[in-house]
Amino acid sequence: MNTVIDAHNISKVYNKETIPVYAVNNVHLHIERGEFTALVGPSGSGKTTLLNLIGGLDKPDDGQVRINGLDITGLSADQLIDFRLKNIGFVFQSFNLIPVLTAKENVEFIMQLQGVERSKRDARVKQLFDQIEMADKLDSRPAQLSGGQQQRVAVARALATKPQFVLADEPTANLDSQSAANLLDIMAKLNKEEQITFLFSTHDQRVIDRARRVITLVDGKITSDTAAVSTKHGHAGGKK
Repeated sequence: MNTVIDAHNISKVYNKETIPVYAVNNVHLHIERGEFTALVGPSGSGKTTLLNLIGGLDKPDDGQVRINGLDITGLSADQLIDFRLKNIGFVFQSFNLIPVLTAKENVEFIMQLQGVERSKRDARVKQLFDQIEMADKLDSRPAQLSGGQQQRVAVARALATKPQFVLADEPTANLDSQSAANLLDIMAKLNKEEQITFLFSTHDQRVIDRARRVITLVDGKITSDTAAVSTKHGHAGGKK
C-alpha cells in the first residue's frame, strides 16, 4: 500500500482575535490507498472541517496536507481548483446534482471540464452506470429519481475522473435504510474491486459498521484510531 493522504499536524482556528476555537487541533493522519475509513464523532467535533482541509476546500492555519506527496497547502486558489478536479472525488449529504441536467449529463459534466473527448466520456458513463446499477436512468433528471438514486449518481460523478480518493460527507444522512444499504454495497464493491479509497465523515452506524478503520474526533482532536471488525459483513482490516 502507499500513502494517498498525509495530513501533518494540521489545525484550523476560528475567532483568533478573541477566544480561539479550534475546529481541527493539531491532527496527524495517514490514509493509505484502498482504505475504507470512517471519521466519527459528535456534531461540532471537526469531521467536516477535516474533510474540507484534506480536500483542499479550505486551508489549514498550521500544518501541511500532502496528497501523493504533493503539499496542497502551498497551492494557489486556481491551482487548488485544478488539483481537485483531477484528483479528488466529493460526495455530499445533499447530493448537489444540477437539476436541469440528466443523470448522464451530471456525471459527464466534470469530464467535460477536463476536456475528455466524447467517446471516452460515453464509455466511462456507461461503465459507471452499470456499476451503480442505474443503466436505465441515464436520461432521468434528479427530480425524477429517489434520494438513494440521486446519491448513487453523485457517487458516479465523484468517480468519473478516476480520482485518487473519494471524500464522502454524511453520504447516507438523507437516505432510508434500504437506499443506504444499496449505496454502501456499491461503494464497498468499488473499494474492494478497484481499490478506490474512501474517507467518510459520518454519524451513521450503518457506515461505521462497513468501515475497516474508524477514527474518532472530539473537539478537533483524534481520540482513537482503530481497525473495525464487522461481524455482519464479515470483514476486518485497517490500522491497528
